[in-house]
Amino acid sequence: MSANRFAGPDGPPATRDKDAGSRVLLKRIREIMAEPMAPQQRLDRIVAQIAQSMVAEVCSVYALRADGVLELYATVGLNPKAVHQSQLRLGQGLVGTIAASSRPLNLAEAQKHPAFEYLPETGEELYNSFLGVPILRAGRTLGVLVVQNEAHRAYGDDEGEAMETVAMVIGEMIATGDLRSLSSAGVELDLAKPVTHHGQPLSEGIGLGHVVLHEPRVVVTAMFNDDTQAELERLAAALSSLRLTIDDMLSRGDVAFEGEHRDVLETYRMFAHDKGWVQRMEEAIRNGLTAEAGVEKVQSDMRARLSTVTDPYLRERMSDFDDLANRLLRQLISGEPSHGAKSLPEDAIIVARHMGAAELLDYPRERLRGLVLEEGAPTSHVVIVARAMNIPVAGGAKGVVAMSDSGDAIIVDGLSGHVHLRPQPDVEAAYAEKVRFRARRQEEYRTLRDRPSVTADGHPVSLLMNAGLLVDLPQVEQSGAAGIGLFRTELQFMIAATFPRAEAQERLYRSVLDAAAGRPVTFRTLDIGGDKVLPYFRNAPDEENPALGWRAMRLALDRPGLLRTQVRALLKAASGRELRLMLPMVTELHEIDQARALIMREVKHLSRFGHGLPLTLRIGAMLEVPSLLFDLDGLMEKVDFVSIGSNDLFQFMYAADRGNSRVADRFETLSPTFLRALKSIADAAARHETPLTLCGEIAGRPLEALALAALGITTLSMSPAAIGPVKAAILKTDMAALRAAIADPLENGSTGADIRDIIREYAEAHAIAL
Repeated sequence: MSANRFAGPDGPPATRDKDAGSRVLLKRIREIMAEPMAPQQRLDRIVAQIAQSMVAEVCSVYALRADGVLELYATVGLNPKAVHQSQLRLGQGLVGTIAASSRPLNLAEAQKHPAFEYLPETGEELYNSFLGVPILRAGRTLGVLVVQNEAHRAYGDDEGEAMETVAMVIGEMIATGDLRSLSSAGVELDLAKPVTHHGQPLSEGIGLGHVVLHEPRVVVTAMFNDDTQAELERLAAALSSLRLTIDDMLSRGDVAFEGEHRDVLETYRMFAHDKGWVQRMEEAIRNGLTAEAGVEKVQSDMRARLSTVTDPYLRERMSDFDDLANRLLRQLISGEPSHGAKSLPEDAIIVARHMGAAELLDYPRERLRGLVLEEGAPTSHVVIVARAMNIPVAGGAKGVVAMSDSGDAIIVDGLSGHVHLRPQPDVEAAYAEKVRFRARRQEEYRTLRDRPSVTADGHPVSLLMNAGLLVDLPQVEQSGAAGIGLFRTELQFMIAATFPRAEAQERLYRSVLDAAAGRPVTFRTLDIGGDKVLPYFRNAPDEENPALGWRAMRLALDRPGLLRTQVRALLKAASGRELRLMLPMVTELHEIDQARALIMREVKHLSRFGHGLPLTLRIGAMLEVPSLLFDLDGLMEKVDFVSIGSNDLFQFMYAADRGNSRVADRFETLSPTFLRALKSIADAAARHETPLTLCGEIAGRPLEALALAALGITTLSMSPAAIGPVKAAILKTDMAALRAAIADPLENGSTGADIRDIIREYAEAHAIAL
């Protein structure tokens, strides 16, 4: 083991074991931290102690400000008048280079380095050797710690490790706000700087509130160890327990840990047994840190080094490593606070890397103002549930978890996908006004709740709402919906740990019908498969293109037990009332015949055993697959009603995955091609007097809703929040005039933008808010 120069216990230089030298330095730092003194005095004492212990003629601390400037906060050896006066930009000079790269620099001849920049106010021209390390916390660079010597010398790895350990302590001082009082008026340190993440809008709305980390960062409060061997043993025990947990999950053979889930666990096992990772943590403990502080230091170093990596695979591995390190920290620190109702602020905005739908429902709805995800797509389970709960969501906000602390002010814009963390006052004021404006508009819409939805020229347009959870049910009354046009029964399955029993299904369906209070309710039978994979469903295949695979009606007909159990629960729940059953993802008419036979078999079964039955039973189909467009008359004759699933129909017509941001917005929803397809469906329904509904995102946007009504699709199902704006637009529209305005471009193949412009001009002329 190599030895290096550290100051001895009484000050003079001595050659000693590097671990002992680091421990002595950390012991002295701990003593300084324990003494009552002003922040500047404490920082001055720390740099003096580092310089003495490392036999350095200069030791300096630079703190990174919110404006991207590195300010000299303390020094021994440089001109003391330069403190709080000397400044460098990120990337400027050696110090700026370390801060920008989050990597240390160890130079025997600093002035020959291309990044060297002389600052005359500091008097540093005398010094040649240079060792600088970033001050890190949670992978973020908060400043730079530097030692310098006049002699041309190379600092050893052990000295660099000691510097990084002390820098971690200074990072905690910055993070806890100890140095805030040293800042000039109007100047904030980097930890408090505003950050904007440009994500993807996943659920409409605007939320202002405070960060609640879904998986709270473990706060390490005990930094210094009193017994190195005991801390090494604590680390070994925690690692052993962690490895056993991972091995146990992998050995179960549980379906929940197959496929991608198993790949993640295999990655965890690889990291947990990685000797390099363990050695770095043990090294940090030998340098004087506690086991948990050692884990946090190594985790922070790894985050900083990979912060600029763009390769998706490496970023995923970094995420896996992060999760594993957090698991290890929780093994070492017990009693982590839960996010129960009492610990949540009244305006909580949940920030998570990813989360399940059931986890979101664990939070009290009345305190949630928004959700921010590093991952997530419009069709992910948690987003579907959040949208049903009318919670604004932004996804794809990479790095937001590491940049956030619980309690930080945050704004989530579910309209643009922007996330403003620690927003500046003018940004916060602007969004507060937006929220007030939306609230005023919502109040106006509430006044329309009981008004019939009829166009200015007397054509009724029925507005229904989409639902799928118990939390949706109060909104039937609050929104003024004429009924529930789409109840997604699969959401109950998605948030459950196991298949919901028939009794649980029956209770839910009865509650829905009770809440509707006589209004029509259309239950879509189980639509799983594709992106809606249930972790406990043992027969789910691994498919390259699940959207076109074994899902919805195909799965139900192949596994009739699922559909029969659900149909029986629905029939019993609807005893004495109307029951409307809708079959999802129908591709061929014979599938309707098969499903109808199965449903009628359950009717006969219940009748034979004396159970109550619905007064009327109506069986309909969702039109989501283009193949049905070529047999519309046959479809209308087979069913009691049809509902257009515009989201899937559009993506299949244009071969454009709606979950892929590169192509999802490539095609115009009001293109003449798509509108002509919709009109052909409306015409066929009118010929056969078959009730027709459209449920999909376009139904909930006023401009598109007017276009649909002009085509003859006059029953629309949408999110509850969209009913007010759409009704307000309907009430002011002369539908005959609008229909005439779009007739020519619809027939003659103009672009969708042309049709959109015509409707927008009509709306502006008639003061219709879109």
